[in-house]
Amino acid sequence: MASILHLDVPFRQRTRAARQAALVDRVARERRPHEDVYWLKENAELLNALETADARPGEAALEAYAGVYGEIEKRIGFFPQYYRFFLSICLDLEDLGMPGNKGAALAEWVARQGLAGAELSDLQRAEARRLCLRRGVDPVGADPELDDRLRAFARRSETFTLPNKKAAYELTHIVFYLSEYGRKSPCADPEMIDSLCYAGTLAFLELNIDLLSEVCIALRFAGKTPPPVWERWLSDQMMRFQVMPADRPGGMDDYHTWLMVNWFMDLSGRGGFAHEMPEGAVVFAAPEPNSGPLRELSDCMYNMTEARSPDWGQMRDRVGDRLSDEARTVLAAAEQAVDFGAFFKGFARAGGPGGLT
Repeated sequence: MASILHLDVPFRQRTRAARQAALVDRVARERRPHEDVYWLKENAELLNALETADARPGEAALEAYAGVYGEIEKRIGFFPQYYRFFLSICLDLEDLGMPGNKGAALAEWVARQGLAGAELSDLQRAEARRLCLRRGVDPVGADPELDDRLRAFARRSETFTLPNKKAAYELTHIVFYLSEYGRKSPCADPEMIDSLCYAGTLAFLELNIDLLSEVCIALRFAGKTPPPVWERWLSDQMMRFQVMPADRPGGMDDYHTWLMVNWFMDLSGRGGFAHEMPEGAVVFAAPEPNSGPLRELSDCMYNMTEARSPDWGQMRDRVGDRLSDEARTVLAAAEQAVDFGAFFKGFARAGGPGGLT
């Protein structure tokens, strides 16, 4: 088993480009067969992170995708339900230095087929638009109010004072797409920033590395610096990840969480993607999770019933007396990060049906 790797360890892959090339090789060739939809998901996410972080793994490293790129028209034509994965992979490969210019034709084909119109979700339509517009094609041109609907969702800050991971991930991706992954301002107003801060507070209270990394990335794309408490904690968690040889390819591990926290580290100037990659199949292992106080805090508030108040100043000591020592420590750190009183007004759920006050 590999030991935990720190940034000052002398890697066999001694340069940033070498480590990126090894990472690309393991994810593209060693983890899953190309026919597996999870291969599409993992590689689309990896190439997206590398491209938006302005990484340059090198043309030789991208040879791992030569077979997929060579027949990408055939694949997207037979599996149009995965068009966003295929288009994303194609565009990122070209923008990372893969010789070829297939992305423009694929974007035109996606628009002609009306594939974005088959999406039920505004978020998926926004992703399709963002991808096609990278080659100057707008597949949802007849929907000029799409951005307004996305921003209306993101501005409803009370949504993000309650545990709802689906909504929180949709929020971060709205900022990703509206900002073109940090290339332009998403025009995030104070309500949208509050939404991100509330979603991040819940992620921190749950000690959720994956979601908190995405929230911190979204805040940076929105032109805001995330709370130092969050960024320090994420940096510490990244240092405790392990990348180890796997007994066999496939299986579920902490790859996505590893990718998100390293993407955050890279975008914030902290030197992400610094792990050495073992040969062959690899497994990404997150730190042994501690118990975040979110469940304790929720149970405490639920059992208070009529005694609940949206005033954190009144509730702080009453809540703290019912929590474990570990939960109180994390809660105290969460209070330092944001306007916790504003967050707590929604989290308390006081004044609901049944005569609650």
